[in-house]
Amino acid sequence: MNILISNDDGYQAPGIVALYEAIKALPGVRVEVVAPEHNNSAKSNALTLHSPLYVHTAHNGFRYVNGTPADCVHIALTGLLGYRPDLVVSGINNGANMGDDTIYSGTVGAAMEGYLFGIPAIAFSQTEKGWAHLDSAAQKAAQLVTQLMPSLPDAAQRGQPWLLNVNIPNRPLADIKGFKVARLGRRHAAEQVIAQVNPRGDTMYWIGSAGAAKDDAEGTDFHAAAQGYATITPLQVDLTDHERLPYWAPTAAHLSAPGEAAPSTGAAA
Repeated sequence: MNILISNDDGYQAPGIVALYEAIKALPGVRVEVVAPEHNNSAKSNALTLHSPLYVHTAHNGFRYVNGTPADCVHIALTGLLGYRPDLVVSGINNGANMGDDTIYSGTVGAAMEGYLFGIPAIAFSQTEKGWAHLDSAAQKAAQLVTQLMPSLPDAAQRGQPWLLNVNIPNRPLADIKGFKVARLGRRHAAEQVIAQVNPRGDTMYWIGSAGAAKDDAEGTDFHAAAQGYATITPLQVDLTDHERLPYWAPTAAHLSAPGEAAPSTGAAA
């Protein structure tokens, strides 16, 4: 069983080291790491298209790339590895990737790149920053991988990969209640941008912190994690609002009617 590991915190982050050690200890597994050289949090699915990418090997055998998390997985799957892994795993991220976080997350982006290539993938995160009880999170991650390994050949044969987003509470192993499947919650809007003046008098801006949970009702990842569960949320890439397709159909039909002219700039509808 071949498993590719990546992340967004960088190849030296404690999270990816712990995940690698936990998964490589599983029987019958070969693990390789291809991860960003530096922290690439919130890079989502970004690919580097206008500058060259370089791959180097660290003293521990990890390979690192001067690019994004998605770059790392993309390069690995399109030539660097020389084989097709059975599973792509990303993490363990330093902090939660719940609710709206998944849109921005480089951790999820790395896993999603594997999914887009037809390979089952998992993104692992701890719910709080600071790496507390990281060994417990790594053990829970290895438990899930072990459970899913028998299903990987069938997923590959049917051409139906899956993408899981997993968030693990920063708790001792005995205090993590288990796994619970949950939908994504929602966050409030992010906090205000932070403006500062640099020594040369120029104004610089820092993106504000993520907003607090808005939808953390029972059934959400926020709720389950707060109760002490490691959450499993199956994700999909299709962003189509299927329920609203009929709503927009009359607009398209009206604009496509013979002789229908586009309104002039500034004209009232």
